[in-house]
Amino acid sequence: MTTANPSTPVLKAEDLSRHYAVRNGLFRPKGTVRALAGVSFSLPAGRTLAVVGESGCGKSTLARQVTFIESPTAGTIQLDGQPVALHDHAALKQARTQVQIVFQNPYGSLNPRKTVRSTLEEPLIINTRMTTAERRERVDWMMAKVGLRPEHSARYPHMFSGGQRQRIAIARALMLNPRVVVADEPVSALDVSVRAQVLNLLMDLGEEFGVAYLFISHDLSVVRHISDEVMVMYLGRTVEIGPRETLLDTPLHPYTRALIAATPQIEASRRQVRIPLKGELPSPLNPPSGCAFHTRCPHAVARCKAEVPLLRAVAGREVACHLAESLAAEPDTPA
Repeated sequence: MTTANPSTPVLKAEDLSRHYAVRNGLFRPKGTVRALAGVSFSLPAGRTLAVVGESGCGKSTLARQVTFIESPTAGTIQLDGQPVALHDHAALKQARTQVQIVFQNPYGSLNPRKTVRSTLEEPLIINTRMTTAERRERVDWMMAKVGLRPEHSARYPHMFSGGQRQRIAIARALMLNPRVVVADEPVSALDVSVRAQVLNLLMDLGEEFGVAYLFISHDLSVVRHISDEVMVMYLGRTVEIGPRETLLDTPLHPYTRALIAATPQIEASRRQVRIPLKGELPSPLNPPSGCAFHTRCPHAVARCKAEVPLLRAVAGREVACHLAESLAAEPDTPA
């Protein structure tokens, strides 16, 4: 495999929005859930962009858009600089071969009635003209790449541990040599003892295959280990995005600071004063005016309630906060 050029954007999303029509009650009119509200990012080849945030912030909805499981309500997606025709069946079929996904639950993402070989051969049967012998060779080779023996391919998913099942899911995602793999909480359902093994496997395969990862997680310790850049989402919007060290070591947005302060740290230098957040995550059916975070933010001012902050460059990252410059001037306060 050739080494990917890190400056090449293999996947680019611009102003992605996804709205769902839902009923508020039996006799009430339908409402609109704004699960995504204009998310943009650029993912260079061979790099890892981690997406973090609370449950309900839109991470998994974003994964469904960029893997073409769903079509966005608005916005565009580009692969290798070319816009994907989201309403063209043939174009979508081709794009799906280039963007694959590893789901969160290894117990539910594999068909229990199919052997591992059948599961891994299926994308080859659908998308290539390989012969039976070529498919068998490809499956055996990929099984070895994820640390499983070829004879395991005749077994069924229930005969494997959770970590082994996730290795099979990773192998399936890589069968078509995709340009991008979306990893949606790929280790959250695994025992702590095997998480590091699966993460290291993802990193090794990413380097060998030159694949880019969109890595979705709520675990900032995992994100620090695997990511090159980090994007923080809140209620369907990006609130901060930048290089891993810059964002995790010196966060600017109050929401990012609260997430990081709530993460246990072994090193005393990385500990921060815990920032209590008021209330619960607002409903996407009725989001707050202005900055969506102002109802929970300890720094909120009148402008935050009236005006939606836009992403702008501040101190080596992009942040959507009216007070970013003043917060950047504050000294870090260790715990």
